Amino acid sequence: MTVEQGTRPPAVRSRLLGVDAARGLALLGMMSVHIIPAITDTGELSAARLIASGRSAALFALLAGVGLALATGGRTPLRGRPLLGASVGVVLRALLIFLVGLCLGALDSGVAVILAYYGLLFLVAIPFLGLGARVLLPLAATWSAVAPLLSHAYREGAPPASYDVPSLDSLSQPGDLLRELLVTGYYPVFPWMAYLLAGLGIGRLALSSTRVAATLLAGGAALAVAAWVASMILLERGLEHLESAGLGGHPASPVNFGEHVLNTSFYGTEPVTSWWWLVVASPHTATPFDLFHTIGTSAAVLGLMLLIAARARGVIWPLAAIGGMTFTLYSLHVVLLSGPIPGGEPNAYLIHVAIVFAVAMPWRAFIGRGPLEALSAALARQARELVAPGRSAAPGP
Repeated sequence: MTVEQGTRPPAVRSRLLGVDAARGLALLGMMSVHIIPAITDTGELSAARLIASGRSAALFALLAGVGLALATGGRTPLRGRPLLGASVGVVLRALLIFLVGLCLGALDSGVAVILAYYGLLFLVAIPFLGLGARVLLPLAATWSAVAPLLSHAYREGAPPASYDVPSLDSLSQPGDLLRELLVTGYYPVFPWMAYLLAGLGIGRLALSSTRVAATLLAGGAALAVAAWVASMILLERGLEHLESAGLGGHPASPVNFGEHVLNTSFYGTEPVTSWWWLVVASPHTATPFDLFHTIGTSAAVLGLMLLIAARARGVIWPLAAIGGMTFTLYSLHVVLLSGPIPGGEPNAYLIHVAIVFAVAMPWRAFIGRGPLEALSAALARQARELVAPGRSAAPGP
């Protein structure tokens, strides 16, 4: 059971509601990409592909960092034994998310399940939990610029990605699994650390401040536009190099990428046939331009939800209800896709959306945390009490 919202100060309630609402949007966007075809009957890219592809998953990852920041002191990072206790709690939460992700990966859902990557992201975030925004935000920017270059250089000589969804069977080859999770998979943790670092930095800000929320909205939108426009300008010179270099066996979709290169999903990484691939801002490429663009869109969405939460709580409460239990609802969504309501069913997306609202709203109103969230919180609480008895971390979303 979560602490009742009514017992928290209004600023804290609005902050948590805004963060949860942004997380709810991320879940709905990811669900749309999983279910709605990328190409419409008329041969055009679908709205789900144009709006949500790459951006929803990035928002999900950035908000993981925000949540970790709020759970480890908010504006004032924990220190000493409380930080150690919180870190041990993060380890247990990460292991739970990782194992659930591997179990879901064994299902025939057609989804590149993010949870195993998400769990590893939590683990690698631990050394950064004691840092403040003044360090984390520049570090996120540096990581966004440098990590993709290092990843590209490494993958030029590395075995090709399998594009398998991590599952329990993957544990039989731990080296291959770790390489896929870190560098070559659908949501490669090494470059994706940029999202977590940015989220941690944002979570260290005064999120209950209207000025901060407005800055996130305006600054994020400006960053997103700047990265996209810069990519377009560079592609005017680089597209011919990309066309001549080709994909090198990379399963980009749709295949006719020349006409829609900035809206083509690349399944986690850009091809390594040319260094010019690093200038694209296309979804799931983890290039510098992709990372800066999606960090910008994620910050803008969070800022907008925080502004709305401070003025019209009732408007976004249903979204926040979903966002408060995304671990449970994402898992339910994957299970439903694996059999009961597959993506090919008529109106499948609307049915999935209706189910998550029908589950989340009464559960959030009368119970609180979702079942997987409650288990995760209980593990973290036990770890904190074991390491730092009587000292609790700041309430997270």
